[in-house]
Amino acid sequence: MFENLSQRLQGVFDKLKGRGVLAAADVDAAMREIRLALLEADVSFGVVKDFVARVRERAVGQDVMRSLTPGQMVVKIVLDELTTLMGGTPSRLTLTNRIPNVIMLVGLQGSGKTTAAAKLANRLRKDGKHPMLVACDVYRPAAIDQLETLGRELDLPVFRGDGQDPVAIATAAVKDAVARMRDVVIIDTAGRLHIDEAMMDEAARIKAAVRPDQVLMVVDAMTGQDAVNAATAFAERVDFDGVIISKLDGDARGGAALSVRAVSGKPIKFASVGERLDALEIFDPERMAKRILGMGDVVGLIEKAQEAAETADMEDMEARLAEGRFTLDDFLKQLRQLKKMGSIGDILGMIPGAGKLPKDVKVDERALVRTEAIIQSMTRAERAKPSIINGSRRQRIAAGAGVTVFDVNQMLKQFAEAQKMVRQLQKMQSGKGKGKRRRGSLPPGFPSPF
Repeated sequence: MFENLSQRLQGVFDKLKGRGVLAAADVDAAMREIRLALLEADVSFGVVKDFVARVRERAVGQDVMRSLTPGQMVVKIVLDELTTLMGGTPSRLTLTNRIPNVIMLVGLQGSGKTTAAAKLANRLRKDGKHPMLVACDVYRPAAIDQLETLGRELDLPVFRGDGQDPVAIATAAVKDAVARMRDVVIIDTAGRLHIDEAMMDEAARIKAAVRPDQVLMVVDAMTGQDAVNAATAFAERVDFDGVIISKLDGDARGGAALSVRAVSGKPIKFASVGERLDALEIFDPERMAKRILGMGDVVGLIEKAQEAAETADMEDMEARLAEGRFTLDDFLKQLRQLKKMGSIGDILGMIPGAGKLPKDVKVDERALVRTEAIIQSMTRAERAKPSIINGSRRQRIAAGAGVTVFDVNQMLKQFAEAQKMVRQLQKMQSGKGKGKRRRGSLPPGFPSPF
């Protein structure tokens, strides 16, 4: 989402970093470009004005002017101010000792509330909670059906009541959660295409009836300033506690994510970064600011890798790699772990410096699918010993995978390179002593990049 903004800002910083001395005129020119970049990203005008003023005030200070690397100092200032703009530090979801805890989701129609409810339930379940979903959008039958479908996919109960009165449904759901021994109730409320009195009144009545522990507004990152205006209106009428930014993996300009905290005064608690039901992340302002500025998010990348890796498989893989053993079955497991982490484009965005890759460099997401199909078309013997794969076998494998023989040859070549690298790492490890991880090597459980 922030690709264009990142490239614009990196272009500004590249100009500054090349200067040994930074004059006030240089800072002014940079501020003009930063202002334009933020406005083009659909960030609120008032937010942009205040942001640029704060950055300029710090950038023309004596510490920056006298610094040996003034350009880098300006980058640091922009990073600090961007982090502050989005909230400074992560804002965690606050739950109480009450049973059940009640979380109410509000927002406009189409903002992604129903999917966000399921994603939040999935995340809370991973944290040891026992959530229940509640369908209070009685005006859109598809919303109830969608929530029930998501509930079945997650194997979580969905309460729909009589499907008539949202307030009565929410009240009955809290009682039902006690009977089912569910400690968290997540209420999916109705939305409208725009702010209106009926929607606000209904949200206020549900809130008064169930007294939720947390009210979260779901904001569609792709709706730009409309999302910010909606957040302001809800803050005045419903007084929500935090924001879930949805569709942050889209291709819109992303200004809502940068504006909503400053305009509404409410913290962003979660960000939806994909379509999968596990694609809901705790929003970390500093890490998001670093990603926007092309500095990557190594911590987030490692967390994704550890979530994708199964503990038993991870330990087995480490033992095999330590012994220099690496088969096509191992290769397939690594690819599947990589797929669990999300799209390759998202992963690249978390690697420092990846934003400087040429725009014409495209990531072929289908390459992983082709590779997986090729390996699955092989026999056990072929996976264990690829050297037996002759011409006729390659033709059979290609036909079974729906690819060309050239694709099979390319995959085997890549695997051979991976095997070679594993052997080299094993030799380096054995030379430095068993059990010691080489400095700079990947952390335990991190999927191989081969």
